[in-house]
Amino acid sequence: MKNDPLSHGLWEKTAPPAPQTVSLASEVRAAVAIVGGGFTGLSAALHLAEAGVDAVVIEAEEIGFGGSGRNVGLVNAGMWVMPDDLPAILGTDYGERLLKLLGDAPQAVFDLVKRHDMDCEAVHKGTLHCAVGASGLKQLEERARQWAARGAPVRLLDAPETARRVGTGAYSGALLDERAGTIQPLAYVRGLADAAVRAGARVFTGSRVERAERNGAGWRIVTRDGAVTADKVIVATNAYTTSPWPEVRAELVHLPYFNFATPPLPASARERILPGLEGAWDTKQILTSYRWDKAGRLVFGSVGALKGTGRTVHRKWAERAMTRLFPELKGVAFESAWYGQIGMTADHLPRFHRLSENVVGFSGYSGRGIGPGTVFGKTLAELASGTRTDAELPLPVTKPGARAFRPIYESVYRYGSEAAHLAGMLG
Repeated sequence: MKNDPLSHGLWEKTAPPAPQTVSLASEVRAAVAIVGGGFTGLSAALHLAEAGVDAVVIEAEEIGFGGSGRNVGLVNAGMWVMPDDLPAILGTDYGERLLKLLGDAPQAVFDLVKRHDMDCEAVHKGTLHCAVGASGLKQLEERARQWAARGAPVRLLDAPETARRVGTGAYSGALLDERAGTIQPLAYVRGLADAAVRAGARVFTGSRVERAERNGAGWRIVTRDGAVTADKVIVATNAYTTSPWPEVRAELVHLPYFNFATPPLPASARERILPGLEGAWDTKQILTSYRWDKAGRLVFGSVGALKGTGRTVHRKWAERAMTRLFPELKGVAFESAWYGQIGMTADHLPRFHRLSENVVGFSGYSGRGIGPGTVFGKTLAELASGTRTDAELPLPVTKPGARAFRPIYESVYRYGSEAAHLAGMLG
């Protein structure tokens, strides 16, 4: 995209094409205008169209240009925070409602994939959260206990079983979550777009919103060459928000995350490394993630931006880290590299905002965009169509609040990850 191989890397090389779209070049009318063509916006468009509601999506760049087309592709359940923390932070009603919605989110994703026959390498084999040392294992023991108390199909694995499932003896255990899985994220978001268009939604790309104007009880969303007049507006731009709702971006700290992909590897490697095809990541603060794609490429990632000195530091760190975990891959080069931005909130929980009258949106997925984006998009569709009320939402209505010292946090994430990876290479 934009002739930048570092934006979407492997995913752009292997995803089926997006449905044909054009830029908005006229005045159009819709019941609901959706700003943002990622998981949330396209899920909302699909569910609105299936309910017979006229929906228009306005995307500044291309379908899946933001985090939806750049991430690792782990379809996880829940959030980063411990399950019991959600009711403690949000209150019992909202906390349990959110846990239920996000716990079931991977199944919602895989059901959509099956129902619409999406070609997106969906593998519903679970994920492995791998414990680094005694402290990592203790964290996973508590997470397993809290999810198991809610009836979730999770299981704590000991070190030997973890080694068999992952292909390395580097971990003291792992949490297997059978609800989860992996997906080709850009292919999935393009699949959502295709399903939405076939259901009757209209999708315009290359159409950056310049301003939003009141139009009676509704809104007129203006781009360079056109405008959408709608009764209601869904803002689904998350970490890539610019104008006319900069307050969404102001409360999110950008956490950069990169991925490298090997060429297709021989069957012997695939039989030993993650032979069950789970996606995996570890408990380190600057974590490492890896999973297979359909062709047998190992996708290996961590925190950091592939720009400036980070481009070299993170690549060399990834080569060494991959070899430390899987010595048989020594000498294997990476054929693709890409990175994007994760929108982090202060407490790692998402937000629901009424940005103005009849303007709503979820944001702040903190690295868990696939499942939450899909089910939050459906939730927004139900809210816009009148089949769900504020009282039935999984999150309370909150006002966006600018994150104090946001530029400092973002610099720490970018340069701190470079320093950590450089130290890892030297250690």
